[in-house]
Amino acid sequence: MRITGPLLAFAMLAGAAPTIAAPTPTIANAVGATAARDPDNVKLDASRRPAELLSFFGLKRGMKVLDMFGLNGYWAEITAPVVGPRGRVTVWQPSQFYTATALEKWSTGPGKQPNVQVIVSPFQAPEWPAAAYDFALINLDYHDVYWESTQRGLPRMDPANFTRRLYAAMKPGGVVGVVDHVAIAGSEPRQSVEKLHRIDPAVIRADFERAGFKLEAESPLLRNPADNHTLLVFDKAIRGQTDRVVLKFRKVR
Repeated sequence: MRITGPLLAFAMLAGAAPTIAAPTPTIANAVGATAARDPDNVKLDASRRPAELLSFFGLKRGMKVLDMFGLNGYWAEITAPVVGPRGRVTVWQPSQFYTATALEKWSTGPGKQPNVQVIVSPFQAPEWPAAAYDFALINLDYHDVYWESTQRGLPRMDPANFTRRLYAAMKPGGVVGVVDHVAIAGSEPRQSVEKLHRIDPAVIRADFERAGFKLEAESPLLRNPADNHTLLVFDKAIRGQTDRVVLKFRKVR
């Protein structure tokens, strides 16, 4: 491990029928290797459906992956075996959410794999190399670019700055997968995030398209029409089962 830095169901697009990708054998095997994974992470599989999700996004051997907010190791312990020795998984952890305790747990888990690394930089000023990644995953965290928290050291951020930096970090043709908690359509994002940690999918799409990404596909994989969109995502009545949008963006060549 190397550490750098300062320490609807939704349709597939315009009229196409909604589909759920079958997991590829390589990804399914990595998910199924539960003995090599953290038991607490394995418990999350039922709600996250990682094999189907990563297959939908198109994870492949040899890819350079940016795993955002991933110091808990959930995605890295799956993606690292899939991309193999010629690939690499880079976990980016915002400094506001970085702790030595989390790093220690990481170091005894996914951090033992030779093709993973951790980089740390401020949430409001992420430091990513240019044109470095084939695939980036933002799982249940994009909404936080609209969050302000004195306690967490999060200033008011500019989502456009964040998505521009991400666009520059992706290789031409690279894919960004976004999964997030759904807010009521038309909700003002800073209000819905502050109160509920939810975001209107239309806001996500507009933000990424403004940065130059193309929405290539949507999946109904994690939609839950029974979710009450007025509940905080941490409410015991819905935690782990929220209605989640799955969006696949591509950096056009």
